[in-house]
Formats: sequence, C-alpha cells, structure tokens
Amino acid sequence: MSNINSFDVFGARLRAFILAPSNGARDDFNSLALALFRLQYDSIPIYKEYCNHRKTTPDTVTQWSDIPSLPTVGFKEWELTSLPQAERTHVFFSSGTTGHVPSRHFHNADSIALYEASLVPWFGKNFLPNQDGQKLDCIILSPNPELAPHSSLVHMFETVRNLFQYSDYFASIEKDGSWTLDGKRVTETLETCAAKKRPVALLGTAFSFVHLIDYLKERKQTLSPPAGSRVFETGGYKGRSRALSKTDLHKFISKTMGIPASHILSEYGMSELSSQAYDCVVGGPVSNRCFHFPPWARARILSTETGQPVNDGEVGLVQVIDLANARSLMSIQTEDLAICRGDGFELQGRAAQSEPRGCSLMPGIFNPASQKYALHS
Repeated sequence: MSNINSFDVFGARLRAFILAPSNGARDDFNSLALALFRLQYDSIPIYKEYCNHRKTTPDTVTQWSDIPSLPTVGFKEWELTSLPQAERTHVFFSSGTTGHVPSRHFHNADSIALYEASLVPWFGKNFLPNQDGQKLDCIILSPNPELAPHSSLVHMFETVRNLFQYSDYFASIEKDGSWTLDGKRVTETLETCAAKKRPVALLGTAFSFVHLIDYLKERKQTLSPPAGSRVFETGGYKGRSRALSKTDLHKFISKTMGIPASHILSEYGMSELSSQAYDCVVGGPVSNRCFHFPPWARARILSTETGQPVNDGEVGLVQVIDLANARSLMSIQTEDLAICRGDGFELQGRAAQSEPRGCSLMPGIFNPASQKYALHS
C-alpha cells in the first residue's frame, strides 16, 4: 500500500471516530494514535531521526502517551510534513510580533478536509448548542481569507461561516501586517441586528475585542444585542493592543456589548494544530472553566522539571496529541503553562525564556540551530 493510500485509510478511520455517537472508545484513540505514529515516523525524516535518537519507534510504543513530541519551535526550523512539495496546497503561519520567524503547517486538500471535519462538530457543540434550527448572524472581527490566506484562524472562521444565517468580515490588513477593525461598521451591524431582534455571534481575537471595546468607550456607547447573542474570543495580544486578563476582558465585553459571561467562549488553538480546545459550552456555568479538546485529541500537562504528568491542581507545560494533525505531527510540546484540572486545563500563559522549553523536557535534547542532538546533562 502506498504512503498516500495509508494516510487515506487513516483519514477514513478518523472520520468514523469523529462521527461515532460516543466519539469512539479510548482503545480506538490509542489504536488510531499508534497507526498515525507509524505513518509519521516512516514519512517525516527529521521526526524519525529524533525518535531513533530516543530509542522510541512504532515497534516499541504501545500507548499513545509514549509517542515522542516535538516542540512547536520545530515548525519554525523544518518542514515537518509528510507532504511532497508539489502536493502542498495550503500553508498556515503562526501569528506574532513583527520580525518573528513563523511556524509553518503544510496541508493538501485531504488534510484540510480532515482539519475541517475536526473543527465543525466540536465548534458546533460548544458555541452553538441547542439552536433548534435557528441560525445566528455572525460578525467576524478579522480580515477575509483573501487578505489573510495563511492564517489558520481566518480559515477556521471561513469554515464555520455556513453555520450562520449572515456572516461577514470586519477588518482589513495594514502594510505592516496588523489588523485594523472597522468599528463603525461593526456597531452599525450590531444595531441593525438588535433592531430586527436577530441574535448575533461575534468571532475574533482578544486584541480585536479590546479595539472594539476602546472604540465604544471613546464614543460613550454601549450595545444591547438580542438574547442568545454570544462571543467567541481567542488568542493573545502580541503587542497589538493593551493587554487584559481574560477575566477583565470578559467583564468589559459584558459591560460594553451586553453579552453575559455565560455566552462568552474562549478558544485555545494554534497554527501547528488541527483541533481546538474550548473552555465552556455557551449558556453553561461560568465558574470553574477549563479547556477541553475533543475526544480525538488529548492534552497532557507535564512538569517542567521531570517531563512527567503533574498532579491535579499543579502547573506544567501543555502537550497536545491531535489525531487530526495527520500530515504533520500529532504529538506537539507547546510553550504554554497551564494548571491541570482533571481531563482539562486552565491556561496560565507562556513559559519564561529561562524555564525548560520544548525538547529540553526530553531525555535527548534537540538543538534546532545546529540540527544536532545532545544528551541531557
């Protein structure tokens, strides 16, 4: 069986897992993870080299939790993909401050379709529960895909647009790459929805919501959208606005935009992944929120000292195993700190530069600059 056909078989199995009423069983997840590990080990040379250095191969691993992770920095240094150059139809870049080296996540038509198969049901379950056929209007606080073709977040917004009755983009891109929000058009559209008693969804980054809040405050303006309206916010600030804690951001959204805390959902995602985590179900409890990935992804919170899972309530680095990341790497070590909350996690922010990061958590340290390995001292 060819490599491409093998990935096709895996994709079909994963879709069946996603569509299963109970989203499959735990042993199904393990079986899928081991199958994907073998495919990625065989088709991504730099990953195979890393696994061999750790003496961890598909023949020695029996549990998904033992599949080696590479840090997100690896997506900046190498083309961590099983796709030949000619088959790459999409590439997502990580966002960040001007001048940073972005991560690159390559896709073809099949892997993009798998990304979307992972995205839509989990988004719907958390952001659009109990709609009973009613579709909301949607205001997207980002540029459109033509202006931001390499943004995984914008691709996500474009993918979910057909879940709404009306949707449009309300930002443009400046020469320096920054996003400029059209506050006037946003508020006029919100007022129109309110007049017609049509619930509205606002989707955007944290910094876009800060810009909208500031726009409203400067004009001493508040909004009163119809009941059922909601907010999807994600990402950080990256120097593009003043920074607020999530608690303060949600308070300002409630105060200026009239959206209750129960209808504000936060997302955790990144360009290197194909699945997303959410911290609540819209309309549910507002206390004790923590992020959960869908059943076809797993998050582990690992100690910065030992690289082993921490106990509940302790802080560590987030590691994600994402089965929808078929053509890149499914097991990724992030630089994000979080508190372990059972099978979920409470995000704390980025690890400090002085703390162990990425492959320094592993028995063998991989040096991206030299592309060499060194033993852990």
